[in-house]
Amino acid sequence: MPNAARRLTRARALESVVRDIAREEILPRYLNSARSHKADGSLFTEADIESQRRFSLALPELMPGPVLGEEMTAEEQAHLWGTGSKGMWCIDPIDGTTNFANGIPFFAVSIAYLVDHEPQFGVVYNPVTDESFYAAKGAGAFLNGVELPLRPAATTLEEAVAGVDFKRISHHLGDELAVRPPYYSQRNFGSSALEWCFIAAGRLDIYLHGGQMLWDYAAGRLILTEAGGQSAALDGGSLMAGPSVKRGVLAAASPALFARWRSWVSAHS
Repeated sequence: MPNAARRLTRARALESVVRDIAREEILPRYLNSARSHKADGSLFTEADIESQRRFSLALPELMPGPVLGEEMTAEEQAHLWGTGSKGMWCIDPIDGTTNFANGIPFFAVSIAYLVDHEPQFGVVYNPVTDESFYAAKGAGAFLNGVELPLRPAATTLEEAVAGVDFKRISHHLGDELAVRPPYYSQRNFGSSALEWCFIAAGRLDIYLHGGQMLWDYAAGRLILTEAGGQSAALDGGSLMAGPSVKRGVLAAASPALFARWRSWVSAHS
């Protein structure tokens, strides 16, 4: 079996595991989970902890390698990143925890398998809507088995629907976007992993976020790439620099639209 087909088979096997654990550990706690705060002020719930525990046990049975998760200390994450180049899992058990804790049905499990720190296959799954986005390197991207994108991207910025997180970008760029937006309309949903997938699906055309961690985009970026989209770090650095680096990201549903979007952002930053 060619490598791309093998990766796609593994992505589908991962999808099955994600659905099962989300159904058993996450959905029963939706609207019924106590919230706590980490030292950095970010939110987490019992569902984050229990689902990460389950994934940490189940994922190495699919493919060997350590499991690097958001709900770990920075020291643990750095150690796993340094020792797991031959194969490792990168997971966010619930991306969009604030949405989850507040009963907003827009959150997801996000999981990618990395070799040499590059995603090989991944899944982003919203258990409320039962939408499973998945991709394998060289084998395409899919939503519940339907190949992505679902619709063609806008051809101009003026026609584009943008996903923009204003609170993490510079005041100057934010003011430019608010006063003279180059796009048709703007959205912000509160789950980075799903927003990447929405670009891949054609639900969004362009994307800008001022600060994401590795687990926010490891799977979603692969899904977008396999759907024909393009992305980059806002500062020009590597998006796969490791778990301790927070990056601004820029993306679009097609290379042509990405070039126009990147040029506009650069000119107005």
